[in-house]
Amino acid sequence: MGEQGPGGSRRTGKTDKKGATVEKNAATAKAAAETGKTAAAARRTVPAKKASSAKKTVPAKKTAVKPPANESRTALVRRARRINRELAEVYPYAHPELDFENSFQLLVATVLSAQTTDLRVNQTTPALFSKYPTPEDLAAANPEEVEEILRPCGFFRAKTRSVIGLSKGLVESFGGEVPGRLEDLVKLPGVGRKTAFVVLGNAFGRPGITVDTHFQRLVRRWQWTEETDPDKIEAAVGTLFPKSEWTDLSHHVIWHGRRICHARKPACGACPIAPLCPAYGEGETDPEKATKLLKYEKGGFPGQRLKPPQAYLDAGGKAAPPLGAG
Repeated sequence: MGEQGPGGSRRTGKTDKKGATVEKNAATAKAAAETGKTAAAARRTVPAKKASSAKKTVPAKKTAVKPPANESRTALVRRARRINRELAEVYPYAHPELDFENSFQLLVATVLSAQTTDLRVNQTTPALFSKYPTPEDLAAANPEEVEEILRPCGFFRAKTRSVIGLSKGLVESFGGEVPGRLEDLVKLPGVGRKTAFVVLGNAFGRPGITVDTHFQRLVRRWQWTEETDPDKIEAAVGTLFPKSEWTDLSHHVIWHGRRICHARKPACGACPIAPLCPAYGEGETDPEKATKLLKYEKGGFPGQRLKPPQAYLDAGGKAAPPLGAG
């Protein structure tokens, strides 16, 4: 073995045909190596300069880790559960966005929320529950008076029939109490599985998956299921998660659908789960432009409740204004 030379080369003492030492060759190799390093460094910096100069005109791209077309069942379960964990960190304060003080109020409010916003319902129900606080009161109400109160919710005549009808059903079949079983709830006028699961999960603490329009849209985008029927979607998604997670999962997905993953133009560039989403790129990918698509203020707090949970307020959220306040 020869002596260690400058730059890590080995001196051998041998010469080439022209009498030059191998050390000279080593020095030449070192110079070439340094030149190579310089060129490599230049190559690494060129893309950054190009990106910087094009930043104003070319949207930033974010590569998503798209699941393979033949994604295994195990891989699907792992990806779905990771999405839910990520959303739980983004929306730790996720909660039902309908104001209610008891199961009866939640049941009525959920029925009223069809084809309108939770905010509009929350602005309307105070007057309704003030005048008709119990199922007995609402069951005996004058339909025309109820219609006038519910007019801001839209479809107020049909909704009046539903809330008066379900109130009569509660009085006649359940002693004026909201039942805590799915099979009983769905027998009430205007109450389907979605409404029943909202009530069961948030008033009785019994797990359920709420398949609203946001939930349907997102789980198909995420390729959790190809089903389009709400009942089949509920069944398919339910097999991916422990039953104990169903209610919170529903809140996470619905909040994300309202905030970021919109129907017409998803804010892909502002999405915290973009690397896990097969549909990444369907919407705006530039982070700055995507941020402008976010539909709510306060960093993602929809704030549709007049009386939201304390955890939501502690996180910086704001209560919604009462009807007519702005």
